[in-house]
Amino acid sequence: MTSRRVFAPLLLLLWAGLAPAAPDGAELYSGKCAACHGLDGSGGVGVPLALPAFLDSVTDDYLHNTIRFGRPGRVMPAFPSLSDAQVDAIVAHLRGWSAGGEPDLPETSVRGDAARGGDLYAQNCASCHGANGEGGTGTGVTFSRPRDLPVIAPALNNTGFLKAATDQMIKATLIHGRPGTPMVSFIDRGLSESDIDDVVAFVRSFDGQATAPAGTPAEEEPARVYDSPYSLEQTVENVKQAAIGKNFRIIREQYFDEGLVPEGQEDRRAVMVYFCNFQMLNDALKLDPRVGLFLPCRITVVERNGKVQAMSINPKTLSHLFNNQELDRVCDEMSQLYDSILEEATL
Repeated sequence: MTSRRVFAPLLLLLWAGLAPAAPDGAELYSGKCAACHGLDGSGGVGVPLALPAFLDSVTDDYLHNTIRFGRPGRVMPAFPSLSDAQVDAIVAHLRGWSAGGEPDLPETSVRGDAARGGDLYAQNCASCHGANGEGGTGTGVTFSRPRDLPVIAPALNNTGFLKAATDQMIKATLIHGRPGTPMVSFIDRGLSESDIDDVVAFVRSFDGQATAPAGTPAEEEPARVYDSPYSLEQTVENVKQAAIGKNFRIIREQYFDEGLVPEGQEDRRAVMVYFCNFQMLNDALKLDPRVGLFLPCRITVVERNGKVQAMSINPKTLSHLFNNQELDRVCDEMSQLYDSILEEATL
């Protein structure tokens, strides 16, 4: 009997040592979320999450589903590879930023007149959230530094939002607003609770209309590469003239490895031409500041074994990685401009 009594606790200790550790919400947040939302939740590329008015008005299910499904075509990506336990650990970490705790909202659906709600939405909501619920310009990212606003009006006609938000959460947001953001209380604006029920019914009617954007076609290549019949020097000059002809300003010309090797040892057979249309740059940055990772525009001309090539990145591929549907349109235009410049330079 004694040996069995000793052996059982040893088995329990051994099992505890082999059991997987509980997910660390702070560590997961740091690795998956902080780059956009800030390590302390104060915001960055993504919206601030530590606002008490936000955390005190959304349920754990809303946070869980937002992480799980993201906001297709906006900025917030989905995280399908995280386990439910990992997502719940992140949610628990977010909860630590507010003393208010999860709101106690009814689970019942809101009954309202969607047609009447559409009229009220047009009068009170469309100026921020868009006539068709498409959200404010910028897809959730603010460009100004310091920020003029902590958030851009989110897209309501979005599969991720509609999966995450319940009728009662939308209603509570309309009633109470979100202090610290542009979202006001519409009770204070003079709407009745019945009016708000109608607006909720209209927003919920987006369920049948919202579609996730299509992904980048599989045939898209990450780079544009053109063979040139000219010398390296002539091709570089052709690129500059073609860019100027497309209303770009030449910023500089440099060797590809300049600054990476000792001065004087650069590879003179690899030259980068930087050019920019500042209006296009500003418009793109307003849509998503991350576009600065691959702007200003640049084309690289290389000569290897007597063969000259001109090449650029493919903005359409990079844009797809950012999950930003508005930026996709701009990057499609940029890709066409790159092709036009490369074709003209290598004709």
